[in-house]
Amino acid sequence: MKVVVAAFSHETNSFSPIPTTLDKFGVGKGPYFGAAARAAYEKTGMPMAAFIRLSEAAGHTVVTPVAARCSPSAPVDAAAYEAVCDAILAAVHEGCDAALLDLHGAMIAEQAEDGEGELLRRIRAAAPGLPIGVGLDFHTNLTGAMVDNATVAVGYRTYPHIDMYETGERAAKLLFDAMAGRIRPVMEWGNAPMLTATLKQDTNDEPMRTLEALSAAAEKEPGILAVTMFGGFPLADTRETGLSVLVIADGDRAAAAAVRDRLLAAAWERRAGLVYTGRPLVESVAEAKRLAEGPGSGPVLLIDHADNCNSGGTLDSTTVIAEAMRQGLTDVAVVPLCDPEAVERLRAAGLGAAVTLDIGGKVACPTLAEEPRPLRLTGTVGAFSDGLLTVTGPVFTGTQIGMGPSVRFDAAGISIVVTSRRIEPYDLGVFRALGIEPAEKRFLILKSRIQYKPTFVPIARGVVECDGVGVASSDYALFRFRRLRRPIYPIDPAATFAAAAQ
Repeated sequence: MKVVVAAFSHETNSFSPIPTTLDKFGVGKGPYFGAAARAAYEKTGMPMAAFIRLSEAAGHTVVTPVAARCSPSAPVDAAAYEAVCDAILAAVHEGCDAALLDLHGAMIAEQAEDGEGELLRRIRAAAPGLPIGVGLDFHTNLTGAMVDNATVAVGYRTYPHIDMYETGERAAKLLFDAMAGRIRPVMEWGNAPMLTATLKQDTNDEPMRTLEALSAAAEKEPGILAVTMFGGFPLADTRETGLSVLVIADGDRAAAAAVRDRLLAAAWERRAGLVYTGRPLVESVAEAKRLAEGPGSGPVLLIDHADNCNSGGTLDSTTVIAEAMRQGLTDVAVVPLCDPEAVERLRAAGLGAAVTLDIGGKVACPTLAEEPRPLRLTGTVGAFSDGLLTVTGPVFTGTQIGMGPSVRFDAAGISIVVTSRRIEPYDLGVFRALGIEPAEKRFLILKSRIQYKPTFVPIARGVVECDGVGVASSDYALFRFRRLRRPIYPIDPAATFAAAAQ
């Protein structure tokens, strides 16, 4: 049998000013097509790698038309969306016996509010009886089109995402069991009118830890094949945005629906614990300073979560860096500040050169009331890098990070990794590539939210979340939602929900 294996992943922030064109996929050179798609992912910890391995272990021929993954940003450009969809559809049209797709679940395209649902609808129209298995991200905003046009679908159970490969295994095993007639999968889904704050979605912390445990327990019930609770991505402005549950049962829709309703009710009961409450930035930086003076070893982490790449941030907000400087923090390393213009100027100046320049704060964010503010700094060019490295840590293992040409700029006790491209700091290599040993610094400022934890928490003496300015903010009052169903908690505190009504 021939199996089409492909990846198309984008988490869309409706409020991000960063365009999502075809060249933004991959490491800045566009998607991988054909054999290059396989080579890029077959030895990684991603769902696509599991799809390839399990398909070939079952004796099937694998075709990999495309692998397209892109950091979160604005809705996917129409031409980019069509190019990736067309590659997948062309492989289906050429003839295949099954498809395994590594998708995200929170993608918006210029011509499709439900990017994944539209892709699956097109595949189903082209091949009505084709068995389709789908692996989804924990931050999926689940829709009826995704469920109706797939044979089986499952999602990550962890955030930080350390079970990506296992998710691919689950999807592939379910699909192949269904094709062999060993199971008769039926899917039931539903969502609750609640936006869960991404900062409260860590599955190692409450209440997500309990909710995921309840999901895992339900999966052991007779006739239940798979259960996924999706935290949802709150900054994708769509009707179905929010927490959802997907249950697969062996031929018993009533059993699947009962599990779905029970889990949605459990999440609704715990909704207050999934709301993030911030505090003034000056207090957070002051706390970091106190932690550094206390017991323990390693750096204190200042998490600039409102400007993180994996939620669609610009990565050029300077508010947290500026406050750290104002309070006199020294021996600080920052990663990343994305400013291609500054990189070009610093590289032209040469290694060791003293330079005064405005850095960061250059990308306008029309969805925010506050204008970006550059930092004028005088410092020294400390190191250069081509910015390409392979992830060795537990998150996105084996994939490549493409920071683009990058520079270490040392100024006023702070070493800033200035990059040409936006990246999420989930590997120690983002510092080491520029000659910084992160464990030896007193403070690290990370533009991240949760994904940094498996890599950086083990070397840290403390962690402080810092409410800077950015389009990845957890303060939903900053954003004007247009498509989101209302009422929805916590934007509408009086919102109500009855799971049985799903």
